[in-house]
Amino acid sequence: MTAGEANAYRPIRFLLDGKLMSVAPDDPTRTVLQYLREDLVRTGTKEGCAEGDCGACTVVVGELHDATVRCRAINSCIQFLPTLDGKALFTVESLKRPDGSLHPVQQAMVDAHASQCGFCTPGFVMSLFALYQETQAPTRTEINDALAGNLCRCTGYRPIVDAAEAMFRATPARESLSELRAKLQSLAGQPALAFASTDRTYCAPTTLDELAAARLAHPEARILAGGTDVGLWVTKQHRDLPALIYVGNVAAMKRIARTATHLEIGAGASLTDAAAAIVGVYPEFAELLRRFASPPIRNAGTLGGNIANGSPIGDSMPPLIALGTSVLLRKGATTREIALEDLYLAYQKTALAAGEFVAGMRIPLPAADSVFRTYKISKRFDQDIAAVCAAFRVTLRKGTIADARVAFGGVAATPRRATQCEAALTGAKWNDATLHAAMAALDRDYAPIDDMRASAAYRKLVSRNLLQRFYVESTTPDVATSVVEMTP
Repeated sequence: MTAGEANAYRPIRFLLDGKLMSVAPDDPTRTVLQYLREDLVRTGTKEGCAEGDCGACTVVVGELHDATVRCRAINSCIQFLPTLDGKALFTVESLKRPDGSLHPVQQAMVDAHASQCGFCTPGFVMSLFALYQETQAPTRTEINDALAGNLCRCTGYRPIVDAAEAMFRATPARESLSELRAKLQSLAGQPALAFASTDRTYCAPTTLDELAAARLAHPEARILAGGTDVGLWVTKQHRDLPALIYVGNVAAMKRIARTATHLEIGAGASLTDAAAAIVGVYPEFAELLRRFASPPIRNAGTLGGNIANGSPIGDSMPPLIALGTSVLLRKGATTREIALEDLYLAYQKTALAAGEFVAGMRIPLPAADSVFRTYKISKRFDQDIAAVCAAFRVTLRKGTIADARVAFGGVAATPRRATQCEAALTGAKWNDATLHAAMAALDRDYAPIDDMRASAAYRKLVSRNLLQRFYVESTTPDVATSVVEMTP
């Protein structure tokens, strides 16, 4: 696409406070936060960390979902402006009522004395606004989870939680989104967004075939999904991204379906949606997915992006590998399927060929005689990178391990299976002797490093202990049941 051709392409169109916004495309890596503060002077949205951790920049995005509009909080500091195309945006300024009164969320914050310095307050308000729109009567756990992506140094959080509980008791009813839905439906028929300048290109295909063609024609382009990693390349590393292919408008990439044998998840499905589907099949996955980043990150980020990134500390890969997940890779009209563990060749290096992209994942459904667990060890419960992420699945037949799959993240250059540990388990009785033999074999599987998250010795000890925990949970029914019930 040349700069001259770009003149024929349409502007970025989205709704702000229900009004149509039309923005001339320019730099595709300009963030929503920059646009709000610098162009619209909507300075209620703050920049704190510029990496999606503090929540000061939180806004809410509305999208068509079935017969309604789904509102979700995202981090505007790492969300690129063109990705708003066809969506609705709400900022803290959007909540003011026509008569000047406060929204129930804002009034509850005032009444609960939930703001002190005020810097983080707009972000909290927007996270609560998303909760207000999407939930009728949240539990304390749901409130805590909704606020997990927002940091505050002043209040101690208690009055903010009080406000979250009080906002549903306000007299004003939740506003109808029927008018907004109609406006979003009118935007849904617009042509795919694509533009170019002298040194920037951006395209957002709407079908899988268009995506495959664009990727094949521009193998050098960066695939953009949720931007939760790519956004940091711009805001923190100041990397130049001259060509982007955005996959967020391809409906087929968001497909989630359950067949007779597998759970199939499109690579463009958000982490929030993918997590709900996975936990519906594997409830043992719940705690890890609850601790997977924060709600705004999960709302924007995708499971396919996490997998394609190839990070050795990605939370999703070890459990998915242990479950025998395969990935669908597409190049042009050709699709191939490989085991997830075979996707990773070396640190940050994958088996993806030029012009190829991750199209989806296939997760086998649970077998009646298999036991599965996954664990994450990190310094904080919320929003922390794992020092060790472990996953175990064994198939037991009359007390003998017919099959074993063990995978770890954070202890090697790639997420990978512990093959020597698996060999020590397979064909053996599931007892103390086998456990200790497998623990000894596990020491030979990995040579972890010392870094800021943990020492090599700590990682080795924790890996052994997690295997022992799995043994206890899988052989002691009362313990196993209580652990599953404790997961949210």
